[in-house]
Amino acid sequence: MEHIFTRDFMIAALAAIAAAAVVFTLGFSLLGRGGVSMKQRIRRVALEREKMRAEEMARLRGGAQQDNTRGSIRRVAGREYVTNVVNRFSLQKMFADDKTVEALARAGYRGQGPLNTYVFARFVTPFALFILAFGYLSLTIFAEKPLYLNAIYALFIGIIGAFLPNLLLKNRTIKRQQSIKRAWPDALDLMLLCVEAGMSVEHAFKRVAKEIGMQSPELAEEITLTTAELSFLEDRTRAYDNLGKRTGLDVVKSVMTALIQADRYGTSVGTSLRVMAEEGRETRMMEAEKKAAALPPKLTVPLIVFFLPVLFIVIISPAIIRISQTGAFGALGK
Repeated sequence: MEHIFTRDFMIAALAAIAAAAVVFTLGFSLLGRGGVSMKQRIRRVALEREKMRAEEMARLRGGAQQDNTRGSIRRVAGREYVTNVVNRFSLQKMFADDKTVEALARAGYRGQGPLNTYVFARFVTPFALFILAFGYLSLTIFAEKPLYLNAIYALFIGIIGAFLPNLLLKNRTIKRQQSIKRAWPDALDLMLLCVEAGMSVEHAFKRVAKEIGMQSPELAEEITLTTAELSFLEDRTRAYDNLGKRTGLDVVKSVMTALIQADRYGTSVGTSLRVMAEEGRETRMMEAEKKAAALPPKLTVPLIVFFLPVLFIVIISPAIIRISQTGAFGALGK
C-alpha cells in the first residue's frame, strides 16, 4: 500500500490512463470512419442536396405549399406503381442510359423518380394512344370503314406517340435553357461584384442564387446545387463541371472552365470572372443587334398583308366616292 501513494507510481498510473485514452480515441475514430461506407456517404450527400434544393425552390416560389394528405398518398401510391412496373419489365435497360440521365438533369428532373416516370411514359404512351385512337376512329369519323384500316391509322398514331415524351422533354429543356441563358450575364456580374468585394466563391454562389431567384428560378436552383456540391465534394472542379453539364449551355461551360483553371493553377478568380463578364455583355449586345437587324425582314409580310391594303383603301376611297357621286349627278342631269 505504501508504494501506491508514491510519486513515481502516481506518475506511471496517470501516464497509463492518458495512453489508454489516446488509444481508445484513435481506435473509435478509425472504427467510425471505417463503418461508414462510400455508398452511405454518397447517399447522405444526395439527400442533403435534395433537401437544400427543396428548401431553395420553396423559398424562390414564395414559401412552401400546404400539404394535401390525400394528394400526397395518391402520389406515393402512383410512384410505387410506376417503380414496380419499371423494375418488373426492366424498362431502364431498354429506354434509359447515361445520356438519358443527363437529358433529364438539363430539363430539371433529377433522381430516380423522374427517371422511372420518363421510361414508364415512353413504354405506356404508344399503347395508350393506340387504344384511344382506335376507339375514337372506330366510333366517330371512320365508323363506316373496316376495323383493320382503323387499326392501321391507330398504329401510326401510336408510333408517333412513342416520340411524344422525347418532344416534351426537349421542349422543357429548351425553355429552361432560355431562362438560364437570359439571366446568366446578370448572375455573372453579381458574382464578379461579390468576389471583388472579398467573398469566397461559395459565399458568392450562395448570394447570387439568392438575388437571381426573382429573375430565373431555374438558374438559382442550379447555382444552389453547385453551392451544395462545393461544400460536400472533395474536388471543387467536379462541382463546376457538373454545373456546365446540367445546364448544357456553352456560355456557362466557358465560365466554369475558367473557374476550374483558376482553381487549378492559382490564378485570380476575379480577373477570370471580369473577362468572362465582359464577353457576356458583348455577346448580349451582339444578340440584341442581331434581333434588331432581323426585325425589318420579319415586318415585311405583315406590312404587305395587313397595312398596305388598309392604306390603299384610305387613299383611294375619297376618289372613288367622288367619282361615284359625279357619275350619279351626271346621270340625274341627263
